[in-house]
Amino acid sequence: MIEEGRALFLQIAESVEDSIVDGTLAEESQAPSTNELAAFHRINPATAAKGVNMLVDKGVLYKRRGIGMFVAPGARDRLLTERRTAFADRYVDPLLIEAGKLGLGPDDLTRLILDRAAVGSRPHSSEGNPQ
Repeated sequence: MIEEGRALFLQIAESVEDSIVDGTLAEESQAPSTNELAAFHRINPATAAKGVNMLVDKGVLYKRRGIGMFVAPGARDRLLTERRTAFADRYVDPLLIEAGKLGLGPDDLTRLILDRAAVGSRPHSSEGNPQ
């Protein structure tokens, strides 16, 4: 799971966020402790704590004194909204810019997306018209 070139604490935070988004960690359930995360990923506990504290600062986790960290109410919805916005910024906006350069309108894009979704994971030919 650990990727070279990305800050470890960010990867820890993203891993916990992924568990919340996919439902593995439900709202109000106890999150893994800093020590558990550090042991699992074989990293310094201070690094794991930095990732956890980042999630506390974002309102995704909260601490119950003497018990541990828990997933905050509404955390999944907040994360989904945040990720949808990031997805649009990273993929949709550039798609729309390039589509405009190619003279493709919303209906053309919809058709292309539906066509590609219909073929699933089959390889796509780079030749010919995509329509």
